[in-house]
Amino acid sequence: MAGYRTRALELEGDGPPLLLLHGYADSADTWRLLLDRLGRAGHRALALDMPGFGTADPLEPGEPILDQLDRFAAAAVEQVAPEGGAVVCGNSLGGCVALRLAERPELELSGVVPVAPAGLDMAGWFAVIERDQVLRALLAAPVPLPRGVLQRVVGEVYGRLAFRRPGDVEPRVARTFASHFSDRAATGRLMATGRRLLPELRDCLDPGAISCRVLLIWGRQDVMVFRTGADRVLDAAPEARLVTIEDCGHCPQIEAPGRLEELLIDFSGSLARAA
Repeated sequence: MAGYRTRALELEGDGPPLLLLHGYADSADTWRLLLDRLGRAGHRALALDMPGFGTADPLEPGEPILDQLDRFAAAAVEQVAPEGGAVVCGNSLGGCVALRLAERPELELSGVVPVAPAGLDMAGWFAVIERDQVLRALLAAPVPLPRGVLQRVVGEVYGRLAFRRPGDVEPRVARTFASHFSDRAATGRLMATGRRLLPELRDCLDPGAISCRVLLIWGRQDVMVFRTGADRVLDAAPEARLVTIEDCGHCPQIEAPGRLEELLIDFSGSLARAA
């Protein structure tokens, strides 16, 4: 897709085509709980590994990351909805990409659902990751690093940052996320990608150019991307609205998949009625 090989999790069904974009260092697997619910509801959807993450092809080193993700996501939109009408839902970095797609009227999106999108009002989450003493010690160790040890530490850091109640999240969720950090080299590549992304995420959005309806979703206890960033979109896009999910952190697709499913189906239904 757009020159990148990727992996797809796809549902056949009814309703506006729904494209799901994951966050930094994550993969399409983050949507599995939501996809299970959408599948039972008969709603069609497509989740993809974005370039540089999961099993997708790596990012090009000499080109801005967001430009590459934009190109990939636009190609995905054209594939799932060649005549327009797609809904794009993205979490974190994927939410940022969804908002950037909403600024492109030629894609003829019906709507976007950014879930705690990066690029608005972010906490210093990457600095927190880099300063984690256990993770730093492991990466700096001169001896071979056991995969299980590295992935356990990554899973613990992920749980503290991403979730309101890490202990309530199924252990396989953290294991799946941590599996992308297969060794010291893979971890170094992901960390380098994060460093490249940070300056790109500053002032990367133009909410006044949004050309479709927007449903912003935030977990009330999100410590990675602050909910105050929603004001920029709400002030600039007259058809944007915000819904907050209680007792939830940065990843509602994992902590509150039922509530997220309700919001997505209601939003898609309202778009279909308005068409």
